[in-house]
Amino acid sequence: MSPTPTSTTLAATYTSPNTSRKFTYPLPSPTTSSLAQKTQYLSTLRDSMTQLQDDVNGYLTAKMEEDKALAVKAGVDDKVDEKKEEDFYGEEGGEEGE
Repeated sequence: MSPTPTSTTLAATYTSPNTSRKFTYPLPSPTTSSLAQKTQYLSTLRDSMTQLQDDVNGYLTAKMEEDKALAVKAGVDDKVDEKKEEDFYGEEGGEEGE
């Protein structure tokens, strides 16, 4: 009797002092069967990683814009302190080809 396949999930959690957000993506169960099944699993994993990166980047961009709008509304200087943003949101970069 073969073991029951288990559910696999790709997950990442963003946490800041004010909020947190969890990103999850279901994956097919990894298999040790044929080369074609392994290739399909790795392809799905790669696609999910790309989607994760896009979703996290979109979320952080929206949060930065929201924070800037709140600062302007509060009358705070609207100059962008890039060092402060990198410290709070994470350094931009790390994309393929950089």
